[in-house]
Amino acid sequence: MSLQPEPANNPNGRMMTDPPTWLRHLMGYFGSRLINPVHRAKRRAKFEKERVKSGAPHRVEYFHQHDDPYSHLAQQVLDTLKARYDIELVIHQIRASGGKNQPEQDKLSTWARRDAELIAPYYGLQRPSEMKDRGDIVPVEAALDIGSARLSKLGHYSGAMFYYGGEWFWGVDRLFYLEQWLRDVGACVDPEQPFICPRPDIDVSGADASQLTLDFYPSLNSPYTSIIFDRTIAMARECGIILNHKPVLPMIMRGVPATRQKGMYILSDTKREAEHLGREFGPAISPIGEPTRKIYSLFSWARKQGKDIALMSSALRLTWTQGEGLHRKNGLRKAVELAGLDWKEAQRHLGSDGWKLETARYQIEMTEELGLWGVPSYRLHGGAGEPELCVWGQDRLWLVAAEIRRRAKL
Repeated sequence: MSLQPEPANNPNGRMMTDPPTWLRHLMGYFGSRLINPVHRAKRRAKFEKERVKSGAPHRVEYFHQHDDPYSHLAQQVLDTLKARYDIELVIHQIRASGGKNQPEQDKLSTWARRDAELIAPYYGLQRPSEMKDRGDIVPVEAALDIGSARLSKLGHYSGAMFYYGGEWFWGVDRLFYLEQWLRDVGACVDPEQPFICPRPDIDVSGADASQLTLDFYPSLNSPYTSIIFDRTIAMARECGIILNHKPVLPMIMRGVPATRQKGMYILSDTKREAEHLGREFGPAISPIGEPTRKIYSLFSWARKQGKDIALMSSALRLTWTQGEGLHRKNGLRKAVELAGLDWKEAQRHLGSDGWKLETARYQIEMTEELGLWGVPSYRLHGGAGEPELCVWGQDRLWLVAAEIRRRAKL
């Protein structure tokens, strides 16, 4: 077990872990263009115009993976979706994609089972373990071949995915985005009906969580972290929970494989999630590599002044909402000063190695103890006889909040 935060030989390669300036800006340009809401509106309008002209129905494609717990949740809403919307629903059977798009396959399977069991009751669904019959969509080898090929051709890799008009919607968690689009184009049979699976609110109102502890594992290069970081801090302060800020390195720097295909989906999905949360996202320029190391090298010094959280917040805001490159000295200075820290003093700590052991330990905690590898991740502990709640993803902060409220009442 290495106590170094980065592997000696990173399989992702130097161009991904430490891209040159020109590549950072090129990725930033295309990424910002991808998430531009004006461009998205134009794409949707073009799709709808062509659909009407051709006389095609509102065709929604759904990709069902039989060993995927999220597919078992999504399967439960298919009939309701068809009843509430004037759509043609095409169901495909698929296999797990695996490979670089789904690394840590064993951990992913374990996590998915645990997560699906946790969220099902909040969406009014049966837990996968409670479903007596999961086989109304029976896997057939030929059908699996066809469905998996279709998924790949359309440019995705996960099960429980809905596809409409060139966009992807993951399971019950993102179904309300698809519903909203269908409502916008007049495909809802009864607009007075609520969404099938509305997202629960992040709500800790009235909770005194001063006897509970929340470990928070963010990363500077994570789009998802960027839109939930400040909300996490605000939630913690509102309920008085003990918060442990434990930054980890980006997955690519830790040697977890990544693909362009997955990166594009994450950016698009983050933009939708940001809009839902009322957060800004974009323009952006990746802080992967040396900029991340430099910011992390300042955390110990900043923590002594009670400003490590403020530093992470300012760095995330600059890089993901203002397109400020932290690979430039001026960008680093802005991050430091926005956090209320002294730039002249910061330069005496910039580039030091003291952060590495601490960060490596946080990463071991997250991956080995929690069984997770993505960010942001959370571990809630405390409450008499209560087990730890370990969750992954900015779209699980509502679940953390719900559990905080429950434990605070015990």
